[in-house]
Parts: sequence; structure tokens; C-alpha cells
Amino acid sequence: MATTVAVIDYGMGNLHSVESALSKAGADRVTVTDRHDAILGADRVVFPGVGAIRDCVDEFKRRGCDQTLKAAVEAGTPVLGICVGMQSLMTRSEENGGVDCLDWLPGPVVRFPYEHCDERGAKLKVPHMGWNRVKQQSVHPMWNNIEDDAYFYFVHSFYVPSDRCNSVFGTFEYGVNGVAAVARDNVFATQFHPEKSHDNGLKLLSNFLDWDGSC
Repeated sequence: MATTVAVIDYGMGNLHSVESALSKAGADRVTVTDRHDAILGADRVVFPGVGAIRDCVDEFKRRGCDQTLKAAVEAGTPVLGICVGMQSLMTRSEENGGVDCLDWLPGPVVRFPYEHCDERGAKLKVPHMGWNRVKQQSVHPMWNNIEDDAYFYFVHSFYVPSDRCNSVFGTFEYGVNGVAAVARDNVFATQFHPEKSHDNGLKLLSNFLDWDGSC
């Protein structure tokens, strides 16, 4: 069965690296677009995000992409959020002095501590940039054939605390216990970048192409 994917283009995110990774994972056609009809006509929708969350949320709403994505979700289309795309689904972020997000999933987005250290007191760099293990917290089709504690690639200065979110499907440890993946119904979102995560990332994207939106 042919699989078409719409990557929402609202001027933010590594759109073409996501497009390339989806094609490599097996998508028949990937369209980078902000057009309502093209997004709603796709078999799968990706909500990427890189940069300051205020700019992301404002531009996403300005282009009407929030209503388009809501319509896709309500239609049962499988949706994948990536990085700031995941954070944008939450209630509110501390970034930029405080930003109201889309509030589709309950939970805050907070900054890593300014003097960030691990449990031994060793200083940790912020942004959190590089490879980190992801602990799978619940069974989900998106984790199919991906080992628990597999490595994925992260780039972020803000995170969702795992104890303040009730939709957690994966966590990471980086001096704190943060949310690596959230899910509800036909929406799955990751703090890490699957398009930068080599074999594990490609497998997750392949699972996304096979996923029917059910848990």
C-alpha cells in the first residue's frame, strides 16, 4: 500500500532532513507543505520543530496549521511530532519568558538547571546535545523491533519532566528524568530527532509508516 506523508512547513525545523529520512524509511511520497488540503490528504503527518518555541507556536498558528493538524488528528491520521514539535503539544513552556503551547497534552516544558550536574556532581552541558539512551515506558507499535535503552540523538535546552506528564512512553536520563516520547491515540511525539538517529531513527520512522494510529 502506498504511503504518503505530509511534513508541515511553517518555516521551522529540519524539513528536508526529515523528508529525506522518511523517504529512506520507505515512504512512497513525502510532501513538505503548509497547504490544508495536502496535509489532510496525506496518510501520515509529521510536525517537526527546531528553534525558539514562541516563534514556532506563533508561526504555526499564523499559518492556520494548528487547525489543520487538529483536523488531521480528529480524522484519525497518524501524527508524529519531533523535538519542538513535541514540546508545542504540551501546556506551557518556560522558554522565552513563558509561552502558552497548544495544550493538547498536559504537562510543562522547563529549562535544564543552569548549574546542571549528574548524580556524581559532574557538570553537564546545556544544550543537551548528542546520543542518549531512551527507556521505553510502555509498549507501543512505534517501538517495534527497537531495543529498550537504545540510543537516539537529542538537541535541546528545555525538556518535559517525566513526573509531570501522564502520556509518557519513553524517558531519558541527563541529570534529570525527562520525557523522550509521549503518545495519545493517533499522536506520537519525540524529544529526540529520529532523522538524526541513524538505524534506530530509521526504524522508528519505518514503524510510523506502518502504524495505523492505534496503541
